[in-house]
Amino acid sequence: MADDLLVIIPTRGRPQAVPEIVQAWDDTGATADVLFAVDNDDPELAAYKKHAADLNGDGRVRFTFGKRRRLVGTLNQQAVKAAKSYRFLAFLGDDHRPRPAATPWDERIRVCLSGGPGIVYGNDLLQGEKMATAVAMTSDIVTTLDYMAPPAMVHLCADLVWVEWGRGMGRITYLDDMIIEHLHPAAGKADVDQGYEEANSEQQVSADSAAYYEYRDGGGLEADLVKLRALVEEA
Repeated sequence: MADDLLVIIPTRGRPQAVPEIVQAWDDTGATADVLFAVDNDDPELAAYKKHAADLNGDGRVRFTFGKRRRLVGTLNQQAVKAAKSYRFLAFLGDDHRPRPAATPWDERIRVCLSGGPGIVYGNDLLQGEKMATAVAMTSDIVTTLDYMAPPAMVHLCADLVWVEWGRGMGRITYLDDMIIEHLHPAAGKADVDQGYEEANSEQQVSADSAAYYEYRDGGGLEADLVKLRALVEEA
């Protein structure tokens, strides 16, 4: 039987992340299903496909290969599809690693979200409470909005939106002791590769920042919060 929590991980150019993440699942005792979403034009496609073949017998792990849609586009496509089958959905970057604790992180997510529509996130040891760089939510949020992150964004600022959603609907939990470490160059925990260069280029920062402010201040956020507050009231 499938788990009730699916973790979606869009990944590009970092096939070495796959065994590391699966090891993190093993180390933390996680039972959540994990979906690696890979681009068909990834230069490391062969390595990803080898991992998919090697992990074929692991019932927790799935791969999808498709057209490149960038991070938000890929996440939204997979989340909308998965919302029909899973009670809870989560996003991790391919540079996030859950860390062991007395209670497995995925179990804490389920407990936090079991009371109805809501959002939960942990401590990434970089942004902490300020940004939900890795996030979990009830799938009815995705069904209600028809996306997991505003589609005008490409890569950045979705983590700000998730906090805005949770606070705006009065249903957000930050777990400081649930460590989902962000191995990011900004924390000195990774080298800058092509993926980081692209995502954090001046053009991408400018475009995603503009999309975020337009969403936040131009009526998009408030329109979504109307739907999310209604969802809470109906629960």
